[in-house]
Amino acid sequence: MNKKFIELKLGSHQIVHGFDEQHKEIIEEIKVEGYNKKLVNIERIKSISEKFILTDYAHGRWIYWEYEGDFETIKNKVL
Repeated sequence: MNKKFIELKLGSHQIVHGFDEQHKEIIEEIKVEGYNKKLVNIERIKSISEKFILTDYAHGRWIYWEYEGDFETIKNKVL
């Protein structure tokens, strides 16, 4: 059975709301203390870097999440 969700500890994040007239991203930064557990639908994950997980969001927006843990652990959860 394929996994649909993974548990992650996510913290501060940036919401990309779209682009302005100069084609620059319109970004809202959300700073939080620490990390909270979230269940994330694997299909919403667009990419993973050593610092961020990029997911899609409502109304065509994207979110860059800071996460707790290391890249290899997160990669192994997704693959």
